[in-house]
Amino acid sequence: MNSIGFIGMGNMAQAIADGFFKSGKIDKNQVFAYAPHKDKLYANSERIGFTPVDSLTNLVQTADVIIIACKPYQITEVLEEVKEDLEGKVLLSVAAGWVYQNFYEVLGDKVRIQCIMPNTPAMVGEGVLLFEKENSLEQTERNEILELFGCLGIIEELPTELMGIGGAISGCGPAFMDLIMEAYADAAVKYGIQRPVAYKLISQTMLGSARLQQITGDHPGVLKDAVCSPNGTTIRGVDALEHGGLRATCIDSIDAVMNRKKE
Repeated sequence: MNSIGFIGMGNMAQAIADGFFKSGKIDKNQVFAYAPHKDKLYANSERIGFTPVDSLTNLVQTADVIIIACKPYQITEVLEEVKEDLEGKVLLSVAAGWVYQNFYEVLGDKVRIQCIMPNTPAMVGEGVLLFEKENSLEQTERNEILELFGCLGIIEELPTELMGIGGAISGCGPAFMDLIMEAYADAAVKYGIQRPVAYKLISQTMLGSARLQQITGDHPGVLKDAVCSPNGTTIRGVDALEHGGLRATCIDSIDAVMNRKKE
């Protein structure tokens, strides 16, 4: 691909662009962006290194690959404005709630489409990027895009009907993990540890536990059992979590997300 254009330059788009540059896979002069708030756009341009563009039309005419990263409620209006200029181009969407069929109904087969759902840890190269299996990319360009986005984290392909639950887990999940980190940091502070140290201990413990599961492939229950000695301290803490309904509450949080999507 010769050039990439971002429609919208919020936190996620910034993370993606910054990740591309840090990976060395894309030069800064290959990336352009348009956003309605010009002051923020130009400030982010100076900080990250992409080229700001003053109009939506100019952006689409300039870039070969368009990444739509605006708010979901803005997409229909944006597509209507640049539909003709998008013909023959690749359109990647990182907007929540929109899938391939939504774009196809507006753009037809004149635009090659791929929907991607990233999460915020992509900012540090540890993201989850869900690629919708239904797409209209040519195989060579899809391989190129998969390789490019791989610098932001792990990639998982999901059928359209699972993009919603996948997004609930990986997209909302960081906020849930943050709550758990904050709660355990509060406990550490309660017993005398300084808060910066508490956050350091908890975040590394969560990171290390996740990495251990990834590398070993062991069931989380097996890893949990390895820490729990008979009549020991850890099993008492596990018992308290079970009595508090941790598992049920985690499932309830996903139910809340999925039920909201149905409204």
